[in-house]
Amino acid sequence: MSGFRNLGFLGVGLVLAGCAHYATPGGPANMRVMMSPEARAIQTDGPVGQAIDKKPLAKLPASVAVVRVQAPGYRSATAESWGQGSYSIVTTQDIQGEEAGMEKLGKLPMIRGLAPLNRLLLPSQLNSDLELRQAAGALHADMLLIYTLDTSFNVEDVAVPLSVITIGLSPNQVARVTCTASAVLLDTRNGYVYGVAEATDKQKQLASAWTNEAAVDQTRRRVEAEAFSKLVGNLEGMWSGVVNEVAQIQ
Repeated sequence: MSGFRNLGFLGVGLVLAGCAHYATPGGPANMRVMMSPEARAIQTDGPVGQAIDKKPLAKLPASVAVVRVQAPGYRSATAESWGQGSYSIVTTQDIQGEEAGMEKLGKLPMIRGLAPLNRLLLPSQLNSDLELRQAAGALHADMLLIYTLDTSFNVEDVAVPLSVITIGLSPNQVARVTCTASAVLLDTRNGYVYGVAEATDKQKQLASAWTNEAAVDQTRRRVEAEAFSKLVGNLEGMWSGVVNEVAQIQ
């Protein structure tokens, strides 16, 4: 038995001796490193980081260039777009109330003036906002307002967007026309986004009322006019925030 006791003491001694030389695995990581500018630069996607790091460069009061863009090949009964590539521009003011809406925006506080972009300032190939900002720069505009209209026609119980409207549809079918007007305000120099605005208008009527193409187009123009008018109102509200943002930097 004494022999077993000696072995037991020897085992305990070995364990104690081992504990005397035991070292902890190490301390916690310095989590502040994860929040360093270097760490953020590594973890953030390049284009995303560049967009976040942009700062407004415009000064107040600001001059604003304005342009309407549409899909390539856009054509309506009252306007035809110009340019090739990712988008085209519409220089004809064919939206009812468009001129009055622009005059209203031009009278907002801290806006020195509004200037429409002309096709003479633009290349025929349009691929991004860069071509538009370069044209705005040629006008010495501090900011660039880009807007577009998205209009669709639907007939209830069919629920398929119609690119070609058939005249003389069944009198018990209701036509729905929807237009969404969208806009973005950019810094001419670096493309900084000051804000975005959007407005939608929807109207219904009996499809049998569309007796000819002119009747269909009148509906389109009426809905687009309402959507654009709402957009102007939203832009007015957005502009006050832009003024406050730029004023804090100047």
